[in-house]
Amino acid sequence: MNTSIQAVLWDFGGVLTSSPFEAFNRYEMQHGIPRDFIRRVNAANPENNAWAQFESSRITPEQFDSAFENETRLAGHAIAGRVVIGMLSGTVRPRMVEVLKRCKQEYRVACITNNVKAGDGPGMARNAADAARVRAVMSLFDLVIESRHEGVRKPDPRIYQIACERLNVEPARVVFLDDLGINLKPARQLGMTTIKVESEQQAIAELSDILDIRF
Repeated sequence: MNTSIQAVLWDFGGVLTSSPFEAFNRYEMQHGIPRDFIRRVNAANPENNAWAQFESSRITPEQFDSAFENETRLAGHAIAGRVVIGMLSGTVRPRMVEVLKRCKQEYRVACITNNVKAGDGPGMARNAADAARVRAVMSLFDLVIESRHEGVRKPDPRIYQIACERLNVEPARVVFLDDLGINLKPARQLGMTTIKVESEQQAIAELSDILDIRF
């Protein structure tokens, strides 16, 4: 156990569940759209594009539907926002959940998730069975920070500061896992130890080394 660490913060989608990017890529392949087109649209103007406004509850689902379609049309391939919303819910990764449970035995654990007012609960589940699985995972956390409720989203440093304040921990005593580098940069700047989740095996190995716990 690493006694210099007090808390482990987790992203949700793409870390504890399969990544929505996988669903985006399947949609793009099925419709003859260049790979990662949706991700590139979401990365353009990241503070004020339709996606950013939706995740911070500045626009409604209906407004996002048309705003995202306009953005994608201008980029070359019109996609309605409601189509993307339908691809957001991932599949829970049981191995990662077991690692979360083990971390909880030694450390405070919290979730910081960018999400939207769609689906059922923090994981934006699309059916009752998925919603139940997500609720079971969310019940493990000492704290859940959702962008749709806070009105601020990753990578804004404020959302990491909110988590640390509510956990009563210093950023330097925190490990944070996320699948997006853009979300990890401000966490590192605040002093957190970060792990970019590229695969389950890689993330678990890095976390094991940092915490000195064998998972």
